[in-house]
Amino acid sequence: MDGIDEATRTELEAAVFRRLVSHLQGRTDVQNIDLMNLAGFCRNCLSNWLKDAADARGLPLTKDQSREEVYGMPYDEWKARHQNEASPEQQAAFAAKAAGH
Repeated sequence: MDGIDEATRTELEAAVFRRLVSHLQGRTDVQNIDLMNLAGFCRNCLSNWLKDAADARGLPLTKDQSREEVYGMPYDEWKARHQNEASPEQQAAFAAKAAGH
């Protein structure tokens, strides 16, 4: 992104992040384990990265608050509404990736 100043670049990156989060909030059919198996990150990762960024700037943001930002609701509520039990196939794929296969 040559020719774009840092402030504009940050604004663009922030817009992309907000759009990704909004997209994932609308795709409750996509389970976190599917995201982990396919992309190596999930909603929890995004919320952890958000918290890490706040921590790096000395801003008060709890894990629960960062998850609510990403999930669009309290995490326990999202899990109760949308999280399914991982299938044996999903669990096996996750375990294989974790083992480095």
